Amino acid sequence: MAIHRTGNEPDSTHFEVRIPCGAATLEGTLVVPPEASGIVVFAHGSGSSRHSPRNQFVARVIRESGNGALLFDLLTPEEEIEDNLTRRLRFDIELLARRLVEVTRWLVAQSAARDLGFGYFGSSTGGGAALAAAAEIGRRIDAVVSRGGRPDLAGEALARVQSPTLLIVGGRDDVVIRLNEEALAKLHCEKQLKILPGATHLFEEAGALEAVADLAADWFRRHFQGHS
Repeated sequence: MAIHRTGNEPDSTHFEVRIPCGAATLEGTLVVPPEASGIVVFAHGSGSSRHSPRNQFVARVIRESGNGALLFDLLTPEEEIEDNLTRRLRFDIELLARRLVEVTRWLVAQSAARDLGFGYFGSSTGGGAALAAAAEIGRRIDAVVSRGGRPDLAGEALARVQSPTLLIVGGRDDVVIRLNEEALAKLHCEKQLKILPGATHLFEEAGALEAVADLAADWFRRHFQGHS
């Protein structure tokens, strides 16, 4: 495990991190604003990484709302090369969820984070991994948000999720809307499905990603209340 403090974001505690996950070591960036009440852990989607401009944007809005964010690579560089060829690992929800659980347990042990709330923001297949990991960890995860996600990929774990869950889907993303509606019915926690009119799967339309970020930041802010 390695943590390197940097000064890239004024008034925030900013770390470049290397997180052990079994035989793998995953790289990430952890930023914690002063007086944060929680940290959102990002689980990126198919063929993406911690450098995803969409997740970077959402993370910035979450930080501006007063909470921290951890963006990290779910796959090692070697695994990303394999996945770009086979597209296999991005759908290995068991692997991705297990790594998300291990990263969360690592984060809980860090002095800058252990007393804070924790949430997951999952995109695409990362939405399924986030919900599967939340089911494994239980109430220690205060909230989950899925953006254009595949919560259906969490399978039987959906019924065990205790964390308040917000599913955000584009209004023109017909197949994913159906999959989210089916997943919503299997969740027994506090839950909400928000469909953004006119938005497609990647929320590339004007104002769409901003709406996603605002909804996510508000969901986490409300459910992190009580942490200091």
